[in-house]
Amino acid sequence: MSSPPPDAVTTSTTAVKPWPLFLDIAALSLPISFSDATFRINKNLRYFAGNYALITLAILLISLIVRPILLVLFLLIVVGWIYLYFSRNNEPLELFGYDIDDKFVLGFLSLVTIVGVLVGKIWMNIFVSIGFGIVITCIHGGLRAPEDQEDSPYGALLSESPRGSYTIV
Repeated sequence: MSSPPPDAVTTSTTAVKPWPLFLDIAALSLPISFSDATFRINKNLRYFAGNYALITLAILLISLIVRPILLVLFLLIVVGWIYLYFSRNNEPLELFGYDIDDKFVLGFLSLVTIVGVLVGKIWMNIFVSIGFGIVITCIHGGLRAPEDQEDSPYGALLSESPRGSYTIV
């Protein structure tokens, strides 16, 4: 809770990438090993973090359709987080001529979120939605080959040997 809100450089790396790039079927391929899959997931998670977060949030909101009042409540909470914390780019929040500390904003938004979850009794919805989001993230991240595949730390181990094709150790 002591870290300041993300700066412009951080928010640009976590920005939502274009959906055609995210959904490009030509970039999908099976990883050749478990280490390659974990490398792909790590690389794609950093690059498509905004897309994965939106997908997980959409799954959560879809799970709340059966409870429309809670859906509206959590849409308001999400808008509050986006407006009051994530989109300010290190500009202080000003209220009635006073600058509000970022720690106070973070604490207030966290408290509002926790109270909303406790009042709505939707812990299970949140856990299941986040679980589905993690599964989708791992499947997409593992199947999508990063653009710079040659940067893999396992590149020498995963490449074809001039002596023939050996099993990967």
